[in-house]
Amino acid sequence: MDTIRRLHSRNGTAWAEAGSGAPLVLIHGVGMRLEAWAPQMAALCSTHRVIAVDMPGHGESRALAEGSGLEAFVDWLSVFFDDLGLEHVNLAGHSMGALIAGGAAASLGKKVARVALLNGVYRRDANASAAVVARAREISKGAIDFEGPLLRWFGEDSRESEAYRLTRNWLSSVDPNGYATAYTAFATGDATYADRWPKVRCPALFLTGADDPNSTPAMAKAMADAAPAGYAVVLEGQRHMVNLTAPGEVNAILSDWLALEERIK
Repeated sequence: MDTIRRLHSRNGTAWAEAGSGAPLVLIHGVGMRLEAWAPQMAALCSTHRVIAVDMPGHGESRALAEGSGLEAFVDWLSVFFDDLGLEHVNLAGHSMGALIAGGAAASLGKKVARVALLNGVYRRDANASAAVVARAREISKGAIDFEGPLLRWFGEDSRESEAYRLTRNWLSSVDPNGYATAYTAFATGDATYADRWPKVRCPALFLTGADDPNSTPAMAKAMADAAPAGYAVVLEGQRHMVNLTAPGEVNAILSDWLALEERIK
């Protein structure tokens, strides 16, 4: 599915929805757009009101100011909730979207009923941090490399897949300024809310691929250990774009997560 009909909030966020019931908000990663959640929208709309958003500066959403950090993206999400009158949501994010979702779970209290981080990053080591910050600097200078991310996300063997084709199209059509702002926030935000997981008492799913070199299984397990109601799921044979490359497995895992009791005692 290459295009989905969008609506626009009063504060400039583009979004699409399907189904009815308790809201499930989905936030994509850097360089993507809400269409990346098409398999989840199609599957989960039978039980929930599924709302996928274009992150600021992506798709048709208004960009944040240059230099905005992760906190500004979390504030953006809070404004979007207010625009739609969403008072109690299930929230899932992928990659940069996972960082935003984690920040929202840490700072928006009971507005977040449960949270899921797909391929989320957590406290990168010094080498990984230096590499991603260096990439952010290059992107800010206008030197955007599309093949590097695709190789990390999919590996060499997936170049002919539909998921690879769609992802490459979205990545190559992203607004350079919006991409640079979001990527810099992504590069520098992995520790912003890291100390807050012990106070996030809602069900928290941390899902990644066993072969993801950046959002590693060790990161998912560390976050799960820190969150009182956290648990990690690692998909064997998968890398970074699990919601596209293993949609059936991911949809089943998200369905089970959505059925969990809302809050621990």
